[in-house]
Amino acid sequence: MAGSKKSKERKEQFTTSSGITVKRVYDFSCALTTKTFEQKLGEPGMYPFTRGVQSTLYRGRLWTMRQYAGFGDAKQTNARFRYLLEQGQTGLSTAFDLPTQIGYDCDHPFAQGEVGKVGVSISSLEDMETLFDQIPLDRVSTSMTINAPASVLLAMYIVVGEKQGVSIEKLSGTIQNDILKEYVARGTYIYPPEPSMRLITDIFAFCANHAPNFNTISISGYHIREAGSTAVQEVAFTLANARAYVDAALAAGLAIDDFAPRLSFFFNAHNHFFEEIAKFRAARRIWASLMRDEYQAQNAKSWQLRFHTQTGGSTLTAQQPDNNIVRVTLQALAAVLGGTQSLHTNSRDEALALPTEESARIALRTQQIIAHESGVADTVDPLGGSYFIEALTDDIEQQSLTYMKGIQEMGGAVRAIEQGYMQREIQTAAYETQLKIEHKEDIVVGVNAFTTTSDKEPILHKIDPHLEIEARDRIAQVRSKRDADKVTQALNKLRQAAIGQDNLMPYIISAVREYTTLGEICNVLREVFGEYTPQQF
Repeated sequence: MAGSKKSKERKEQFTTSSGITVKRVYDFSCALTTKTFEQKLGEPGMYPFTRGVQSTLYRGRLWTMRQYAGFGDAKQTNARFRYLLEQGQTGLSTAFDLPTQIGYDCDHPFAQGEVGKVGVSISSLEDMETLFDQIPLDRVSTSMTINAPASVLLAMYIVVGEKQGVSIEKLSGTIQNDILKEYVARGTYIYPPEPSMRLITDIFAFCANHAPNFNTISISGYHIREAGSTAVQEVAFTLANARAYVDAALAAGLAIDDFAPRLSFFFNAHNHFFEEIAKFRAARRIWASLMRDEYQAQNAKSWQLRFHTQTGGSTLTAQQPDNNIVRVTLQALAAVLGGTQSLHTNSRDEALALPTEESARIALRTQQIIAHESGVADTVDPLGGSYFIEALTDDIEQQSLTYMKGIQEMGGAVRAIEQGYMQREIQTAAYETQLKIEHKEDIVVGVNAFTTTSDKEPILHKIDPHLEIEARDRIAQVRSKRDADKVTQALNKLRQAAIGQDNLMPYIISAVREYTTLGEICNVLREVFGEYTPQQF
């Protein structure tokens, strides 16, 4: 009797993070009819791609295990890259420090105290050469989480490839290059929206002609979710931003099938296991319909939503950090069951500091155990046809489409951002989530329940404070060794191109070849484009 009473007291209503009511039990009446089952579910690798963008999925090739790494200087991060590759990682994912993300060199006053703290410090081509020393760029795919100065970091990567003897056509990887979500959720923007969109479409056009294996954008729901959105908002706002990029590229004169196959996405994986799986399936279906029916793309690759997943950083707790290994495992499993193309698993100590080498290894081993010991990679979409999964997929799809329709009626994602709409919706969702935790409507183990005071102090990764001084010395040496006249000429040509309408990528690459620094290139563009100042809502 006591057990029965406790179960009744648990909750009166169960919902997902998006407020979708979870029924006591699901049956055929909750799922798809026979007709809609065929239309909405389809076959793996076939429109509408609910069941995945590849017909064989992991039976043919496992997802790319792409652990996010970057700290201190290029030499330290290079050592971590090589260590992870030796441990079985199959792709690189680069974290940059805050000065790099907002286009400042390591010796700029604004960089003081931040050099190498949350990612690797990159100020010049020499730093990039060190970062990828002894890493063959023709055999390793590299993702770079960089947005406002994405064109500069891509240019550096291209020139490092040249110096390794790897032609641009053989380079593969992804640049995040998603500025709209910076205005919405993250804040590492430099320029106003219009010139920022120009830089993005310039990258689309340049890579379509010269770098066919490079993903020119990773349209990110990850940071939208980290800011506090629901799963539905993550899908809706990400795809609304994607639509804005497509519209900007078409307005710039690009043909849809010339750039759409290289668009990629970046999603979060949080704790509601089934909602996360359904979220990925719904996003694929919405994108396929949007690209085929609204934009009239003819190439089936343009209809395919390919995505990277990272487990939820905001779900990790500083209390009882070993519990985070369990959270990350569940989130990673949801991403795999949802059909991700690549995956980063967060480390247990990331709520406290950058991960130690041991923590990073455990995070990688989590993926490897899922891949090789669980059996979940043996069949495509193993939960497809589940009454619960199909009902959730439908619910998320419909609620996301309602959000997207409202954003279109506002004039699109850029207008919605300028009006503060997405920001307010995320803030409201984050506030409601926090209230539920404070009122113990949602239990977070080790935080508002099952707490303990006996945790031992974890060993944390620390950045050497002398690193910043050494970085400044290196950038001074770069400036002293290079040809100052060629740098000036390259920057003047870039300035004139920015004032005009030329594609900026060739000018940025030329400047990088002369060891012009990141900050010098971004400052020229600041002079021409101005800087973005957010409105107060």
